[in-house]
Amino acid sequence: MKKRWMLTAALGMLIIPCKAQQNTNEEKPEGKAIIAIFTNLHSGFGHNNNDRGFELDRSYLGYQYSLPNQGLEFKAVMDVGQSDDVNDYHRIAYIKNAQVTWKHKKMTLNGGLISTTQFKTQESFWGKRYVAKSFQDEYKFGSSADLGVSLAYDFNNWIAADVIVANGEGYKKLQVNDGLQYGAGVTLTPIKGLICRVYASYNEAAEKEMEDITNLNAFLGYKNQAFLIGAEWNYQSNAKNIKDQNQNGYSAYTSINLNKKIGLFGRYDYLSSKDDWNEANDGSAALLGAEFKLGKYIKLSPNVRMWVPKADNAKNSYYAYLNCSFTI
Repeated sequence: MKKRWMLTAALGMLIIPCKAQQNTNEEKPEGKAIIAIFTNLHSGFGHNNNDRGFELDRSYLGYQYSLPNQGLEFKAVMDVGQSDDVNDYHRIAYIKNAQVTWKHKKMTLNGGLISTTQFKTQESFWGKRYVAKSFQDEYKFGSSADLGVSLAYDFNNWIAADVIVANGEGYKKLQVNDGLQYGAGVTLTPIKGLICRVYASYNEAAEKEMEDITNLNAFLGYKNQAFLIGAEWNYQSNAKNIKDQNQNGYSAYTSINLNKKIGLFGRYDYLSSKDDWNEANDGSAALLGAEFKLGKYIKLSPNVRMWVPKADNAKNSYYAYLNCSFTI
């Protein structure tokens, strides 16, 4: 019931500005297709030598429709990817976004199945989603989309804030259990190219015997035309709604643009859990690669990866990848 009221309120907030703008002068709408395909060819080495082949990581198919004079934007995106619930050879299609956005002066309001704000800034800054997910996405600290409403406001050129209320279950489980997730973030850009952000969220447990989840993260990055460098720290309490299943980690990444079409990049992740409850998945990851832009829509990235597990009896893993991105 709580979620129904939330969705009704979100849609109501978006309908009000639509009504207010109906009498404005006619304008020419703008629409564009959204197509993104991420694929790779990879091979493991040593004990992972048999793990090799082509892989379709992700396919995003959708459409975006804008009414610029009214500040309105409508977006619907289908996500086709892997699922842990079926054989790896199969693909599952989900609705990733079905959202309405209203922009008015310094305010942006989103409602529906929206992109979440928990790690969107870091993902955009990292800029290599087709190569690897950002830290929180990769290690399941949160979802990139959810059913809810978000509000962002730019106070001036260097400080902005945002809040979000969502289901807290991600876009693959839109309304399964009760409980909501509340999040808030502040972003600072004191000088050109420098960005600082802090974010916190609270996810209500669906049942009494389950624990509430808290997420905290901080990000600092600098970017110019020649290079970028960024680092983030992430913390989650009561992971999977289990008491004291806390985990934390950090990620650091950089890239250098050799010219407009060729660049180099590197990244290092570290994940740790309290009292080693997640020891099988704890460890360090390193990634080093190059990026080649073949025209406007295609990117290729040969890269090598290493995973060093925390468990004493586990072996290191080494891989070589060739990732490809096609986006319009």
